[in-house]
Amino acid sequence: MDKPSTYCRAIPLMKEPEQSLHRNYHDHHYGFPIEDDQELFERLILEINQAGLSWTTILKKQEHFRKAYHGFIIKKVAAYAERDVERLMQDAGIIRNKLKILAAIHNAQVILKLQKEYGSFKRWLDHHHPLDKPGWVKLFKQHFRFTGGEIVNEFLMSTGYLPGAHEESCPVHKKISKLSPAWKK
Repeated sequence: MDKPSTYCRAIPLMKEPEQSLHRNYHDHHYGFPIEDDQELFERLILEINQAGLSWTTILKKQEHFRKAYHGFIIKKVAAYAERDVERLMQDAGIIRNKLKILAAIHNAQVILKLQKEYGSFKRWLDHHHPLDKPGWVKLFKQHFRFTGGEIVNEFLMSTGYLPGAHEESCPVHKKISKLSPAWKK
């Protein structure tokens, strides 16, 4: 994904349909806090799948990811068996990487445990906020799979837990600064 400092300026340089995809994500999703655990799980899985690829690829495949992963219903994904892994490995509409698929299943199982302990995945995130990026990375690596520094950074920035999603001159920055946990505490 483009660096946040160049992202706003990069959109007008894109051609359609990429420009519309990125503009919608930038203006309505990137950096905005997410309250729903299922949406948080979806964002985590999308960020994991973006590793080594462009965000455009993920945005184009997002709807297919939702179908393939049963709407990112955490309990369903946590219960996936080998036949589900094989089904996903054959699905050209998603990223067919076995490590990423297994990480989605494992991470869904972890989120179920966190929900039991904290009431929700979001409450677990809120409980640990504010941490700096190295603190978050360490915490995620203790619990989740396929969560290196860039994935954790993008997940937390894209969900409002770390600042940097938008430049101060970006009109969306003002909106997010009123809503985002990264500007609170």
